[in-house]
Amino acid sequence: MTDGWARSFTVGTLCKPCHLFAEGAFASQLFKSSPIGYAMKPDKGDTMNAVLNLSLYEQLMALPDHVTGEILNGELYAMSRPSGRHGVVERGLNVNLGGPYDLGRGGPGGWWIIPEPEVHFIRDVEVAVPDLAGWRRERMPSIPEGHRFEIVPDWLCEILSPSTAKKDRAIKLPLYAHYGVAHVWMVDPVAQTLEAFELREGRWTLIATLKDDDRVAVAPFDAVEFSLADLWA
Repeated sequence: MTDGWARSFTVGTLCKPCHLFAEGAFASQLFKSSPIGYAMKPDKGDTMNAVLNLSLYEQLMALPDHVTGEILNGELYAMSRPSGRHGVVERGLNVNLGGPYDLGRGGPGGWWIIPEPEVHFIRDVEVAVPDLAGWRRERMPSIPEGHRFEIVPDWLCEILSPSTAKKDRAIKLPLYAHYGVAHVWMVDPVAQTLEAFELREGRWTLIATLKDDDRVAVAPFDAVEFSLADLWA
């Protein structure tokens, strides 16, 4: 996921358990700009009491526009916008997968490839924002009208950074298995690697580890090949 995740800050008694995960200067900016921050300041009176009554999803919706929120295992995570390198990788994946698989240009089509959707595994309770997600159109014939995607994706991709890799691997990957996501890719722009996982009998199996300029033709996107070098600007 994006570069803004790291250490935890307990947010008053908003819920049990309830932590807001943010980092450094980003955390300071977040607490100044978001109603959640008032829970850290007991002199705010009525405002603090109002915040204490917010659900986790209401707190997520109250985050500033430049912040992405997720609710994972009962905890709220706040993330700043991604780095330029992250954006280049996301663009490369979107171009190489979106053309043949989403639009059917030079490929089989039959998919929706969506960047940074708000996926609700449980509505307003278990909420993830992967960097890219894919649905087979036979399972999701149309895109939802609102911002909530409530059908479990067939494929998810997380773009790792030094500050997010632990969360993506230790928290999100098991969560994705629990809800039955069939395929997950983990892309590391620093190491220039792609790891592809397939869910088999409820457990992840590593089916491919690619690096540098290897050719990519990995399930569920193995019909059209592209170069991994396309992701490293």
